[in-house]
Amino acid sequence: MTPLDYVDILGGWVLSNIASLVYSLIAVVIGYVFYKIFSRQIARLRSEKKLDQHLAYTLNRIGKWIVGLTVFSAVLGQFGVTLGMISGLLTVIGGTIIGFAAINTIGNALAGLIVMSSRPFKVGDRIFFNGQFADVIAVELIYTKMVTLDNVLVSVPNQELLKGQIDNFGSDRTIRRQIKITPGFEYDIKEVEAALLEAADRSPGILKEPKPYVWVTRFQDYAVEYTLYAFISDTRGLPKIEAELRRTVLDSCKVHKIDISTPLLVKRIQEAAG
Repeated sequence: MTPLDYVDILGGWVLSNIASLVYSLIAVVIGYVFYKIFSRQIARLRSEKKLDQHLAYTLNRIGKWIVGLTVFSAVLGQFGVTLGMISGLLTVIGGTIIGFAAINTIGNALAGLIVMSSRPFKVGDRIFFNGQFADVIAVELIYTKMVTLDNVLVSVPNQELLKGQIDNFGSDRTIRRQIKITPGFEYDIKEVEAALLEAADRSPGILKEPKPYVWVTRFQDYAVEYTLYAFISDTRGLPKIEAELRRTVLDSCKVHKIDISTPLLVKRIQEAAG
């Protein structure tokens, strides 16, 4: 057959199915418009804080799938494909996929359902996982997607999430952080406490309420461990706030002439040997 023969066949098919093609196009347009309206309503409710980010994301995905499957069925119906045939086709395809799917894929899908239902975190939360902070941007069936502080998109298989420990800092909650120092026994407790509290007071991002406080948390052989507890509400700025707090703690100890070198015993041995 020549290329012109294929053109004639295609043209004849289009002419004989012109009504079905027009109805299919109308179905696609209606489905697209309906989804856009639905998506905008979800976004409006999210902006008005009537829906949290995780629920808005989930409803948006469900709406997309429902509209897509409805339009797909309507288009196939215009060409004589019945709902029973569609169901049978989906059953065959689904059985084939399940039969050939890797065990890990099935396991990740089941793990994804567990993550979605148990909700150890939600979209928009900042978590600490696998040694780094990251912001959750999507919880998929197979992967959970997150963005690290280096702005790198990371897709973690859901089975890995169930195996590891996840520290969820949320998106707008107040959390307590701590900084430890180990000066020697010769320093006055009140002076050390004053230095630490001054550092907390000067550090941006540290809340005034609840108030920071200092505990003596351990006795070492040649030093005392002091722990400064402070509170923050900006979880997304956590690494920067902690870095600034450490800097002000170091500056404050220098101002108060408090030696926090660790271990202090090494320095004393070096001085004795010198």
